[in-house]
Amino acid sequence: MRFGVSMPNVGDSDGDPRRLVELAVLAEESGWDGFFLWDHLQINAAKRPPVHDPWVLLGAIAARTSRVTLGPMVTPVPRRRPWKLAKEVITLDHLSQGRAVLGVGLGVPVADEFTAFGEPSERKVHAAMLDEALPVLDALLRGEPVEHDGEHYHVHAHLAPGPVQRPRPPIWVAAMLPPRGGVRRARHWDGIFALHRHTGALTPEQVREIVAEVSPGPGYDVVIALDADTDVAAVDRAGVTWLIDGPRREGESFGEVRRRIAAGPPAA
Repeated sequence: MRFGVSMPNVGDSDGDPRRLVELAVLAEESGWDGFFLWDHLQINAAKRPPVHDPWVLLGAIAARTSRVTLGPMVTPVPRRRPWKLAKEVITLDHLSQGRAVLGVGLGVPVADEFTAFGEPSERKVHAAMLDEALPVLDALLRGEPVEHDGEHYHVHAHLAPGPVQRPRPPIWVAAMLPPRGGVRRARHWDGIFALHRHTGALTPEQVREIVAEVSPGPGYDVVIALDADTDVAAVDRAGVTWLIDGPRREGESFGEVRRRIAAGPPAA
């Protein structure tokens, strides 16, 4: 089992994005295996935190690290153009020399991240866009030519270069429980990042249910959140391959998270 850190793309209390880059370097030095960033535009329109572009930050982190896996956790594909997203992922894969992973999901909050910019707000539309985009992303990330005319996307392109990783960087699909739509979607890709709507972290019993439903093959990743109550050994036995730490409660300070990351990942 590996351990990662997932942070909001908001910098510290002063709004300095360099703090996130330094935090990623600290995570690598402290023994963590991955560093991931949220992908938001506003997060909270009322509070207006200082949000920074996650892809610029990931590029800077790739240049400052040599070992940790990097990527968005997760990017909301329905408000992205799949071809632009593919170009960002492949560039990150080259900058990091094959350490990129792509976490995908529907995106929240809808009002602040979609409606505020004139994007569709219906969740059924978001789900349809994600399902249509994923095969397009798959082909683009492999460096294959794409001829696609669908309801939401029209792509006739063959992007270069291809990825460093072969056949492409892994795609992890977010699933917010208890609904099972994300779980069903994740079965077809390379991993699932599962969270519970009310508790965040999953219990070992919930992990076993997820594992039974996705029937993971070799190399498939089961990713869940780490909190203070997580029984690390039990979720490891249940089939988790990645435990992800980060802010554990609303309002937890950047300094608190930094101190926990500096202490290193928990012992299994």
